Amino acid sequence: MIKTIELTKVFRTEEVETTALNKVSFEIREGEFVAIMGPSGCGKSTLLNILGLLDNPSNGQYFFLEEEVSNYSERQRANLRKRNIGFVFQNFNLIDELTVFENVELPLIYLGYSTSERRKRVEEVLDQMQIMHRKNHFPLQLSGGQQQRVAVCRAVVAKPHIILADEPTGNLDSTHGEEVMNMLETLNKNGTTIIMVTHSHHDASYSQRIIRLFDGQIVTEDKATEYVLAATSE
Repeated sequence: MIKTIELTKVFRTEEVETTALNKVSFEIREGEFVAIMGPSGCGKSTLLNILGLLDNPSNGQYFFLEEEVSNYSERQRANLRKRNIGFVFQNFNLIDELTVFENVELPLIYLGYSTSERRKRVEEVLDQMQIMHRKNHFPLQLSGGQQQRVAVCRAVVAKPHIILADEPTGNLDSTHGEEVMNMLETLNKNGTTIIMVTHSHHDASYSQRIIRLFDGQIVTEDKATEYVLAATSE
């Protein structure tokens, strides 16, 4: 589903050149749940932006659904992204002026679904995520856990091939964080591929494989159970 070959990203200013990713190569198979870990500034968010078709690499190759997309234009990336990728962010990124229903409906409007199909899909996913009773509320009327639940609904309503989650429990307490991770685990068991950036060993334990970055390079790739056991025994 995803394959990178010596993926490199360099940020340049007039005075400074920073290598955020340095020849990163890996594969992610359909249906996997993969966690990307590492210290702040190691390249995790840069990598997620490239995987999510929000940015292009400076060098290397990126194959997404068997297409080589590393040199795609912004329009090409946007067309591929909106049909195939759902995003879950640490800060929820809900639109305060829209209701829960309208926030979740938004991706379907961009994709041109009919009003009746939008209503059907939104109500299905709200019911699945147990947030239907809040469909006419606004984001600021919800708890953090409820807002993240809505964000997950928005990410999955168009039935994307992949969900990219950037620190999805970072702003939540342990109880609400557990709810979100359980939702992601259920989605993965139902066939959705999930790639998650996290600092949390606990959250990483939900994944099947952990890719650890340091200074823009992959330093280890482990099964999640092996990595988490080693980390918690240190």
